[in-house]
Amino acid sequence: MEKIGVYEAKTHLTQLMDRVSKGEKFTITKHGVPVAILQPADFSKTEPVREVIEQLKHFRSGRLLDGLSIRDMIKEGRR
Repeated sequence: MEKIGVYEAKTHLTQLMDRVSKGEKFTITKHGVPVAILQPADFSKTEPVREVIEQLKHFRSGRLLDGLSIRDMIKEGRR
């Protein structure tokens, strides 16, 4: 993995992004200390938004807080 200073990264960001899109990785340093890694995004590990929403809906269905449903608490808060 190639190391690059933060100033150089800022100055040549477009070229770096082109290289990253081709699979290269860079360690960005500030005063010689690594502060970030610039690498291609791995979209295969992300879940589609709709799938996550469905998982959340399934998780919260039927759950009660001290005997109240969230719907009951919302109604109570509107009074």
